[in-house]
Order: sequence, then structure tokens, then C-alpha cells
Amino acid sequence: MDWKTQSLPKLKNVRNKPIEIYVFIDPFCEECWLLNPIIKKLQLQYGDYFTLKHVLCGNLTVLNNGSKSRERTSGDQQMSEQGSVVPHLAAISIKAAELQGKRAGIRFLRRLQELLFAEQANITDINTLEKCAKSVGLDSKEFIRDIYSSSAARAFQCDIRISSEMNVTEMPAIVIFNEHIEDEGLKITGLYSYSIYVQILKEMLGGYAHPANIPPLEKYLSSHSIISTHDLSIMYDVPYQQMERKMKKLQLQRKVEKVHSANGSYWKWLQLS
Repeated sequence: MDWKTQSLPKLKNVRNKPIEIYVFIDPFCEECWLLNPIIKKLQLQYGDYFTLKHVLCGNLTVLNNGSKSRERTSGDQQMSEQGSVVPHLAAISIKAAELQGKRAGIRFLRRLQELLFAEQANITDINTLEKCAKSVGLDSKEFIRDIYSSSAARAFQCDIRISSEMNVTEMPAIVIFNEHIEDEGLKITGLYSYSIYVQILKEMLGGYAHPANIPPLEKYLSSHSIISTHDLSIMYDVPYQQMERKMKKLQLQRKVEKVHSANGSYWKWLQLS
């Protein structure tokens, strides 16, 4: 399997949780998006044991290719050390959202990916980005101001630097640090089954880690605007067809509706009165 322990720089020391996990993604790469349900499940079951940081890598090819350039503002600085590419507005918006808190940033990132992959929304449009921010509870005025700020630009530049220091060249990639291992990190490149990540996490913890319970299906659905059967089958560790049958029952009860897109079908929770 494609992972190995390397001498990687540990960028901070979090004392209240023994593990640090860095998730390196191109947010507009579909394979990176497929990592989401695994990360969500790890957070739900083992979030008491680790801190999590999403790091945007500089190869934002999907949106940079063929996109129109926008007018430069005071916040549009060179994003890479080499000064090669100014990332798209949507990428900068992720860092702007993070300025309102780490959890806010993660909520915004996941909703933005849903808009792109599940709903084919035009996330190059500032109005779409603003609506996305509002939908996940961000202060939209502050968000728009931050998009064009030097703070968001510097935050992206910091991500590029972290990717370079940890020698991340392929995505998705995860780097895990244990507080008991000085200057050593475990880098995992690619996509694996959930059980593999749990095994690695437990090994890094040096023993058994007690998993928390996953919320009941309907409660979990109510906290997501849109979700695929594939993601739910990972979350609840049931075969795809079995989960599809469960969702069709909820559809008959008019609790969810099926949404079709170019990237497949998804389930949308219906707010019941």
C-alpha cells in the first residue's frame, strides 16, 4: 500500500489531542471529494483523538483551465512561491470562509463541493459563493470582504508552503502526526477503505481507540443538504444496494427526494413541517 513514514515537519503541537491530521486536497477534484465521507466518519467516531486541517494544494487545475481572468484587487497577490498561478475566486473563497473559524471553513468547503459536483452550480459566480456562505451560517458581508483581502491570499500561500514542506505531489493525501513521534509523520497517498484509515489511526495512537456512535440515519440526513447513497453506505457500513433500499423507503415516506445530476444521483432531505 502506498504509504510510508517520513521525516516531515510538524507544524504545531496540539496538546489536548494526541493526533494531528492534515488532509491535502484539490477541492475541485472529484477523487478528493470522494474522500469526504471517510473524513466525516473519522471525525464522528474518532474526533476526540485528533485535530484536522484541510490544506489546499496549488494544482487547482479544474477551475484554472479555461476560466476567465478577473480584475486584480489588493487581495489578488501571487499565490505560489514561484508566482506561477493566481488561483480562482472559488479557491480563495474557501480560505475566506476559514477566517470565520475552522468549522465554518469545513462547512463551506463541503457545501461548495456539493454545489460543484452534485448540483452543477456555477461556483465561479460571486453570488453563488455568497449564497453558499449564507447557507452554512457564515456572515456573508464579512465573507465577501475577506475574499478580496490580503488575509485570504496569505492563507492560501501558507497552504502552498505546507504542501511543499511535506512534499505532497499527489492528491488526495493525508499526513498523520503522533505527539509521541518526534518529527515523524505518516503520509498516505490515494484513496483507501475506511477500515484502513482506522487501522492506521489506532496504530498511531499506540493502542485501542473507542469509537463514538454514528447518529441515526434520519438525524444524519437532516444535517446534510444533499448526499449520495455511496457516502451513506460508507457512513453506515452497509452494502450499496441495501442503503439504496433504505433511501427509497424514506422517499416513499416523502422524507427525501432523489436528485439527478451529471455526476450521478443524490438524496435531498425534505424539511418537514
